[in-house]
Amino acid sequence: MADLLVDKLTKSFPTPTDPLVVLHEVSFVASNGENIAVVGPSGSGKSTLLHVLGTLDQPTSGRVELLGADPFHLSERELAHFRNSHIGFVFQEHFLLPQLSALENVLIPAVAESRAGGELLERAHELLNDVGLSKRKQHRPAELSGGERQRVAVARALLMKPKLVLADEPTGSLDRANSEQIHRMLLNLQQREQVILICVTHNERLAEEFQRIMRFEDGKLVENG
Repeated sequence: MADLLVDKLTKSFPTPTDPLVVLHEVSFVASNGENIAVVGPSGSGKSTLLHVLGTLDQPTSGRVELLGADPFHLSERELAHFRNSHIGFVFQEHFLLPQLSALENVLIPAVAESRAGGELLERAHELLNDVGLSKRKQHRPAELSGGERQRVAVARALLMKPKLVLADEPTGSLDRANSEQIHRMLLNLQQREQVILICVTHNERLAEEFQRIMRFEDGKLVENG
């Protein structure tokens, strides 16, 4: 059984005339340890796909199952717990809280579960070491570079040992050197943690480093090769 199942996923938005179909019967499966790059022109549906897979938005039709569970059948409270426990997010903007240190920002998902001490506190320290911020843990976002802030965001996404990590242009606002470092670091950590990583990117060269490449064409997702 696939760890992630996406079956005929469709997402449309109402307009004064006909509905605007952004995702049209998208289907694929993925297993733990796989990484997938999703490419395509702006407005093709890449971010919409991540929002639905991340349970931030409801599909119009179709099915998503993660670890055999359909999150859209859960109550609002159950869904929030499911999302926090099993899905990690890395966005183009880091979305760090400015008043918190790097360590405190990484611990935010644990705070939501009232589990910010013990094992998860130790894991937060280890992840910050892994992303090269062992000496910057107590620094606030304003005291960190753009690349360092995004490293904190990666560590935060992995804190709860999620099964699925969704990255939406995670290096889009960084220079080339930092972009390559963050991509390489993200792929290395993904392989170590054996999570499913789905990454939206405009960078075709970096997409080539992923195991699988999927491309949006007219609202449909087509896998290269």
